[in-house]
Amino acid sequence: MEQRATPVRIRSIALPTEHGGWGFTLEPILLGLLVAPSSAAWGISAAALGIFLARRPVKIVSTDLVRRRWLQRSRVGLIFALVYSAIAVAGAIWAFSTADGPFWIPVIVAAPFALLALRADAHSKNRALAAELSGSIAMGATVAAIAVAGGWELAPAFGLWLILAARDVAAIVLVRGQVRRLHDKPFSLNSIYTVQATATGTVAIAAAVGIVPWLGVAAVGLVGLVAVVSLNTRPVAAKVIGWTQMGVGLAVVLITSLGANLTITGF
Repeated sequence: MEQRATPVRIRSIALPTEHGGWGFTLEPILLGLLVAPSSAAWGISAAALGIFLARRPVKIVSTDLVRRRWLQRSRVGLIFALVYSAIAVAGAIWAFSTADGPFWIPVIVAAPFALLALRADAHSKNRALAAELSGSIAMGATVAAIAVAGGWELAPAFGLWLILAARDVAAIVLVRGQVRRLHDKPFSLNSIYTVQATATGTVAIAAAVGIVPWLGVAAVGLVGLVAVVSLNTRPVAAKVIGWTQMGVGLAVVLITSLGANLTITGF
């Protein structure tokens, strides 16, 4: 493999820059800590954060390997990948030693989504719709793992994951449409609205059978409301779109946690 001494920006390797990635990682962590706080929850949170941080350097290393080259950025990426992986492993070990339930079940279910996202990273296709959806859904498993580790039954724990997955799908499709609209590219308004309605409807069905709190339906519906408002007003900058979605994501977490805690207390 060819070696080159090229300057690298360490920050660009060490820290993800996408607002969406931070949101899709921190939202399930925050929701899990709000509804099922435990010692194991902190270990799982550390593991999830370590995995998220490792994704960028792992992508750099895997991309260079696929292209049969080894650069200075490859070496730096490998160092950060190992450090972040160590954090993830330490968190997982702590979770295994303190959990009250089989938290690894959601992790196993999420594995195919994670592998699809990693494969897309290695081939520089992480911006593809399937890759974005897979990565966000995989990270959403964190909330289910935290809930199960705290003693929750599998059904309501997976219900929390369902809420975040519905929010992620609705948000990703909306943001992609907003960005295309911003740059005067064609997009399907009906498709975006259909996804919003399907996401909310799916969570409503889960609420009807008692898997998720009804406030979770309202939380996902909030994404649809933002879609209607944003697509019927003037386009805004991509940075504004990103920060808006982070705010919406936080609202989804807080509303869902309120609904879950009210359900737990019997209200």
